[in-house]
Amino acid sequence: MSDKLWIFDTTLRDGEQVPGCQLNTQEKIIVAKALEELGVDIIEAGFPISSPGDFNSVQEISKAVSNPIICALSRAVEKDIEVAAAALKYAKKGRIHTGIGVSPYHIQYKLRSTPDEIIRRGVAAVKFAKRFVEDVEFYAEDAGRSEPDFLFKIIEEVIKAGATVVNIPDTTGYTLPEQYGAIIAGLKNNVPNIDKAIIATHCHNDLGMATANTVAGVQNGARQVEVTINGIGERAGNTSMEEVVMAIKCHKSIPVHTDIVTQKIYQTSRLVSKLMNMPVQPNKAIVGRNAFAHSSGIHQDGVLKHRENYEIIDPKEVGVEESSIVLTARSGRAALKHHLDALGVELEGEELREVYEAFLVLADSKRDIGRKDLLELVGKYMEESNFIELEKVSYSSNGSVKAEVHLKIGEEKHEASSSGVGPVDAVLKAIEKIVKPQVDLEEFLIQAITHGSDDVAKVHMRLIKSDKPYYGFASNQDIVLASAQAFVDALNKIPVKEYATA
Repeated sequence: MSDKLWIFDTTLRDGEQVPGCQLNTQEKIIVAKALEELGVDIIEAGFPISSPGDFNSVQEISKAVSNPIICALSRAVEKDIEVAAAALKYAKKGRIHTGIGVSPYHIQYKLRSTPDEIIRRGVAAVKFAKRFVEDVEFYAEDAGRSEPDFLFKIIEEVIKAGATVVNIPDTTGYTLPEQYGAIIAGLKNNVPNIDKAIIATHCHNDLGMATANTVAGVQNGARQVEVTINGIGERAGNTSMEEVVMAIKCHKSIPVHTDIVTQKIYQTSRLVSKLMNMPVQPNKAIVGRNAFAHSSGIHQDGVLKHRENYEIIDPKEVGVEESSIVLTARSGRAALKHHLDALGVELEGEELREVYEAFLVLADSKRDIGRKDLLELVGKYMEESNFIELEKVSYSSNGSVKAEVHLKIGEEKHEASSSGVGPVDAVLKAIEKIVKPQVDLEEFLIQAITHGSDDVAKVHMRLIKSDKPYYGFASNQDIVLASAQAFVDALNKIPVKEYATA
């Protein structure tokens, strides 16, 4: 029987420290509720002494969620601990997370102290915190660079003082997996009372080792992992929750299990990304938009024949409806036929060969091949080409913002106007008046390609229709026009039967 692995999420504390990612209290409550639905065991809600806003957030999150333990961070300082306890007043289950630096760097240069004094302060902090809550976690900051014998000693003493969880952070992301695993194993073998507390990992990603180190910690006896959604955090970030959870789910040989509802991973990732205005890198493991996208012809052919040829995770397990077969110059005939079949165009033999050769020529000169491109390639094999073409976009602002769009759908021309909170909103609403797809605009990213006020903007959109994702791309110096083009590009990938026109 496997052990339970406790998932300690610090997105709202360590993750939220990232410049530009700060959330207000209401936004933090939204994330906290999403983490509760995801199945997170402990939510580190903030550092109450740091600001009135953080204090209020911890207090309000404590009121808003019921199942997770709510944790408040403090230094090994009595005032910090008192304020943390006050912030946890309404928590159904509260934990104080206190600690101190334990590496020679921190003892000598940061704290200007001695090893004996550090142990005294750590023990005193745990004992003081026990006056307010039964559940006290001690963090040995920069444990990854600490002296092993000193680390064993302070962990033994804080457990004697009442610590229920001992956190062994690789604060600077310095260690290698075998080194970090050895630290956890060393604690298991050299601390006499280690069975009285849960060992926790808290790894940073400065060398890109956070997930590997965390898994190594679990393999050597850690039973709590401290993680963040999308791996956000100080500098290069923290350990990604989704990576650790899915690594453990894929590797049955690791004798632990979690209570995470993995089907909610993707939607939680997108929620955090949206509220923190921090896009997820396309090639991010598990939750990046390319995590289940295939563009290589060899890979596409393999996936279409049998998903597990190139996918170790079923996309549905993390909340992604299906894999994406992306058409590029690297795509093979199997991928092209897959897309043509979706359009209702069945080609075989010589006809497919001719279209494929024309496709390769086009793909070499154009990065993104869309529905319109495919329909033009197979036009002579079809009676009509029913695709959407953006012909004109205009907008004005005179007290209120208004936009007008002209579309050509097949051989028919349409136009519509709408108002909105801004020109992009107004243009997209006007398009939706003509094409009624009932879609959710789940992701909308604008990236600069060059520099300066005349920069070219690249727009990426992800639409959801009937639980399936459709992607749109465009680039233009006019952000409004690029947004409209990307929206239409995504709409063009939705099967005709899925939408109606005015």
